[in-house]
Amino acid sequence: KDSVYVYSSKQMMQQLNSVLTSVQIVLSAVAFISLFVGGINIMNIMIATVTERKKEIGIRKALGATNTDITQLFLVETLTQTLFGSLLGACFGIAISYVVIGLIPLGAIVGSTSIETSRMDFILNIYGIAIAFVVSIGVGVFFGLYPAIKAAKLDPIVALS
Repeated sequence: KDSVYVYSSKQMMQQLNSVLTSVQIVLSAVAFISLFVGGINIMNIMIATVTERKKEIGIRKALGATNTDITQLFLVETLTQTLFGSLLGACFGIAISYVVIGLIPLGAIVGSTSIETSRMDFILNIYGIAIAFVVSIGVGVFFGLYPAIKAAKLDPIVALS
């Protein structure tokens, strides 16, 4: 009894899809938490930058800079940080995915020993990377907007004192 197991390709693909769906849900939750924590870090960095550069902001405002100019200055800094972080994250993500996909045999995922020698293919999803960049930039702008507006609303006399 139970000495022979028969699996069809359809069953193995269903099992693989089930595992990959679970992994996708977990990774999406981790990505959301990571974006939120990264956004808070960006906000903290920009608040510290605004605090350190109060005199510069006061001089700019005293020389005629508008609130929009100050806001744009700090938003450009936020975007620069966000773009650099996004580029670094995409490069690490691609590299790690390539290595992991090359090392894990397909049989280990499906639970079968008969196809251990086959490997999964690494397919680079350009649309996924583009969506990640757009979301990352959106998070950076969203979390960087508060410090930028705070900097723009500084009174030049208070900032210079």
